Amino acid sequence: MSPYKLINQNKRKTWLILILFILIFTGFFYLIGKYFDDPVGYLFLGLTISTLSSIGSYFYSDKIVLWSLGAKEASKREFFDFYTVTENLCIAAGLPMPKLYVIDDPAPNAFATGRDPKHAVVCATTGLLKILDRSDIEGVVAHELSHIKNYDILLATVVSVLVGAISIVADWILRSLWWGRYRNDGEKRSPIFSIIFLLSLILIPIAATLIQLAISRKREFLADASAVLITRNPKGLADALTKISQYQSKRFIPTSMAHLFIVNPLNSKNSTNWFLNLFSTHPPIEERIKILREM
Repeated sequence: MSPYKLINQNKRKTWLILILFILIFTGFFYLIGKYFDDPVGYLFLGLTISTLSSIGSYFYSDKIVLWSLGAKEASKREFFDFYTVTENLCIAAGLPMPKLYVIDDPAPNAFATGRDPKHAVVCATTGLLKILDRSDIEGVVAHELSHIKNYDILLATVVSVLVGAISIVADWILRSLWWGRYRNDGEKRSPIFSIIFLLSLILIPIAATLIQLAISRKREFLADASAVLITRNPKGLADALTKISQYQSKRFIPTSMAHLFIVNPLNSKNSTNWFLNLFSTHPPIEERIKILREM
C-alpha cells in the first residue's frame, strides 16, 4: 500500500471510529435510561456527551494526553540532541517541525500525538534521552515522525481519549449501583433486562478497548520501516529498541494511552505467547528488532 493510500485510510478510519463511538456511547446511555425509566432523556444526554467528546478529542486530544502524562515542553538548550535531531529529520522527511515535550521518567519511551503534521507533538522521557546516544535517538524520532507523516497519530490519539471516556462512565455507573446510589427497591424490573444492563456495563468498555486494538499492530512495523528510509540506518532504531526493552516502567500509565508509545509502557518486555499477543497494542519487540537487524 502506498503512503498516500495509507494516509487516506487512516483519515477514513478516524471518522468511522468517531461515528462508532457516538453510536456505542448513545446506545449505552439509552440502556441506562431504560433502567432508570427515562430512555429519551438519557439518549439525548449520551448523544450530547459523545458528540462533544468526539469534537473535543479531535481538536484537544493531544493536550489532554500531554496533561495526563505530566509532559513539559523541551527547550533546545536543555535537550540539544533531541531538538537538533528532530530538526534534521524533519528536513529529510519533508515535515514541519513538531513541538517537543519531555516526561520526567527514568523508563525510556517516546510517542507522537496531534491531529496532523502541522499540529504534531513528539514526546520523549528523560530516561530515553539519557540512555540513548544520538544515533539511537535518531531512530526513535524517525519512528515517531513516520507516525506523524502517515496520520497514525490522529487515529491513535483520538482513540485513547474516547476509550478513556467510555471506561470512566461505565466505572462510575457500576460504582453507583454497587453503593446503592441509584437503587430503587420499590420498583420491580425484569431480571433478564437487569442482567443485560449489568453485562453491558462490563462489555461496553471491553468493546471500546477492542476498537483501540483494531488499530493494526502493523503500523508499528510500518513506522519502523519508514524510520529506516528516513535515517538509512536500521541499526540505530534496533539498538534503541534493544536498550528500551531492558527497562520496565514504574509510573502509572493509563491503559487507554499505552498504544501511543513506541513500546508498551505497561510491559516493555512483550510476551512471546501468540495468544496474548493477539490482544496486545504492540508487536513483540524481539520481532521488531530481528526485522530491523535483517535490513
